[in-house]
Amino acid sequence: MSLTIATEAPSFDLPGVDGRNHSLDDYADAPILAVVWSCNHCPYVIAWEGRMKALQEDYGDRGFRLVAINSNDVENYPADSFEAMQQRAEEQGFNFDYLHDADQSVAREYGPERTPEVFLFDRNRRLVYHGAIDDSREEEGVSERYVRDAIEALLADQDPPVSETPPVGCSVKWKES
Repeated sequence: MSLTIATEAPSFDLPGVDGRNHSLDDYADAPILAVVWSCNHCPYVIAWEGRMKALQEDYGDRGFRLVAINSNDVENYPADSFEAMQQRAEEQGFNFDYLHDADQSVAREYGPERTPEVFLFDRNRRLVYHGAIDDSREEEGVSERYVRDAIEALLADQDPPVSETPPVGCSVKWKES
């Protein structure tokens, strides 16, 4: 079950590819925080990575922070190992924090179903948008920029025009219980 709109962001404290741990409190100064479920191998994530970097680049100077979290089961998906995450972040020049949720505890709190899947929080860390980054896997085909529009609205002290869309992508790879 996924977080519902207006729910407060669950806390986390996870290792990042930069060698440091990152907690929700580390982003306390950010007026807008996007927590995006991600991974290394999903073709949907790969298709949207450039747009994730563009969001951080375009809005970072206005306090926006994007944090990607990989919770996939590395036993069955070794391409999503922490070492592979570090390599991918370096190769792709990630300008956002990329965190590893090895025990999947944070994923259980947030309830993502897909990669990529966005949870966008306001300055009070209330969920204001949940779903897809935009409406097309192919950048040329984008007509609705859900996350960008939500960020613009929040920066103007308004509610996002759309608060929820179906996430599109690969399934989160849960460990077998």
